[in-house]
Amino acid sequence: MEVPEEEESAAPRRRRRGRRTALLLTGAGVLGLVAGTCAGYLVQAEREPTPLPPLSQPELKRAAGEAPEPLPVSRDRQVRTEGDLRKLVLRKPAGAQKAGWLTEPVEWLDMADYANMYDDPSRAYANMAPDFRRAVTTGWETDTYTVEINLVQHRQDETLAAKKAVENHQYWATFDGSDPESDFSENKDVKSWTIPGTEEGMAYVDTVPDTEPGYEPLYRASAHAWRGDINMEIWIYGSEPIARKTILDIAERQMERL
Repeated sequence: MEVPEEEESAAPRRRRRGRRTALLLTGAGVLGLVAGTCAGYLVQAEREPTPLPPLSQPELKRAAGEAPEPLPVSRDRQVRTEGDLRKLVLRKPAGAQKAGWLTEPVEWLDMADYANMYDDPSRAYANMAPDFRRAVTTGWETDTYTVEINLVQHRQDETLAAKKAVENHQYWATFDGSDPESDFSENKDVKSWTIPGTEEGMAYVDTVPDTEPGYEPLYRASAHAWRGDINMEIWIYGSEPIARKTILDIAERQMERL
């Protein structure tokens, strides 16, 4: 599994072996294309010119029948996603407390706020600048874990930016990084499952906690999926192992709102 270099902003990275080879192969393909194009021009120069068709064309008539009815709001995704993005975010369950970092139940994130969530904010900011449109965040706390949900909406004029963002997160969710000689070292302490109702959405649970001197062990789970121009990120941190059902249930209910 390899993520394009411009998308790898979720964590510090090293240059991967094999990329130079790919560039050389691309260059050889370009040279072959140029040579073929030159040969084509020489053949065409020996041929008689082909008469052009007249500029005027017959007017095309509209097909018989009535125009189709527009989709109702309940079925038109674009109507929902072009409105207040905060209304699409899953609300905290009964008994949970609003996350301590929030001042409102759901908050807007500008590009700088969102980039600061990455290990390398300046690099993340530069990478997301062409496609970032807007984002919202929410979260809640229970006795054993904390939940954070981000919805990020992208401009998709040239690329499927939401899909690429999800693939980037999914890459790092299973990346070990402990083997400097490996292009991709899979973390064996991470379990993953497909999110119901999605084609490529995945949920991940770390079976071994993160440990740092002076801090309690911290377990993590995450979920990443996309629909249309919106990618969903869910992060759960807790002092106890996080159940598969917990992350999948939250992810599935959030995706249903999109």
